[in-house]
Amino acid sequence: MSSDYAKQLGAKLRAIRTQQGLSLHGVEEKSQGRWKAVVVGSYERGDRAVTVQRLAELADFYGVPVQELLPGTTPGGAAEPPPKLVLDLERLSQVPPEKAGPLQRYAATIQSQRGDYNGKVLSIRQDDLRTLAVIYDQSPSVLTEQLIAWGVLDADARRAVQHEEG
Repeated sequence: MSSDYAKQLGAKLRAIRTQQGLSLHGVEEKSQGRWKAVVVGSYERGDRAVTVQRLAELADFYGVPVQELLPGTTPGGAAEPPPKLVLDLERLSQVPPEKAGPLQRYAATIQSQRGDYNGKVLSIRQDDLRTLAVIYDQSPSVLTEQLIAWGVLDADARRAVQHEEG
């Protein structure tokens, strides 16, 4: 394992641990000594190689899929990432309530979960768009066109949906 890869893996491990509000000693306490703070810390710094078995056990301890701990790779090398899906929340307030209600509630839920209340824009994921498509009983591409027509999504969102469907 290259030291760069080990450092990236360690950064992922640290991010998951801190997201769960655990210190290194907190991991040791929560695991009742199964995971020593010094060992987890050395994994996080990339000073110590972690076996696949131990990584799987650590993922299980944190309650996350193993792939969440692995450094990201882009298939095909330097492929251009799809455009982000960004809702214009100011324009959303101008959409008729009978049409915008589900989207407004969904956006408010995401804002609450993230603690993100800038009120101007909100990034959503492909999974969010698929969920909204189910709520609106439309395909993601048809819903995307509707959101673009309402002015809530930028026209670049078409490429993100095409990338996902293609």
